[in-house]
Amino acid sequence: MALLEHTLGILLHPDQEWKAIRNERHSFAQVFFSHVPILALIPPVAAFIGVTQVGWTIGDGDVVKLTIESALSLCIMTYIALMVGVYVLGEFINWMAKTYGVTDSAEKRHYEGTALAVYITTPVFLAGIAGIYPELWLNAVATILAGCYAVYLVYEGIPILMNIDKERAFMYATSVVTVGLVMLVIVRVGTVIVWGMGIGPVYVD
Repeated sequence: MALLEHTLGILLHPDQEWKAIRNERHSFAQVFFSHVPILALIPPVAAFIGVTQVGWTIGDGDVVKLTIESALSLCIMTYIALMVGVYVLGEFINWMAKTYGVTDSAEKRHYEGTALAVYITTPVFLAGIAGIYPELWLNAVATILAGCYAVYLVYEGIPILMNIDKERAFMYATSVVTVGLVMLVIVRVGTVIVWGMGIGPVYVD
């Protein structure tokens, strides 16, 4: 139930939800494992259905689909990458906390950093449902909108969750967004490398 409450709350009334999240007494492991393994399933499962059952077209050509085996391997790798990505982002946020004047205990900072990473990525995970219809324009629009809202959540959430003034929070949030963008580039480069190793998509004849 807490998963549903926070997922809806961070979308509908983020200010109130950030305060509620700060006041919870959980460990970083609790907030990570109670949310990420479930939410991270949405993009790969939707994509698996989209690329194997629905397919997409290029121009006036035939519908293109991936083989089930190929799609399954790519979706599993995507799921693992999403899990690792959220964890690493949370660790970076925690690592930067003292630099920007967060005075909470080490355990509390670790929870806050992980919670921030978990909840700012929630819109991106939910937008992954668009993968059921794997058209480039639709998925691009969904990803851009979710990304913009995620950035908004970073700037809105850090002063509340970390309990610091807005000036330091702005610099902290900017650093978090920068780290997120760098991680995105690393994932893209990693994808190209993996495909170059022969683990790319296999199309249905």
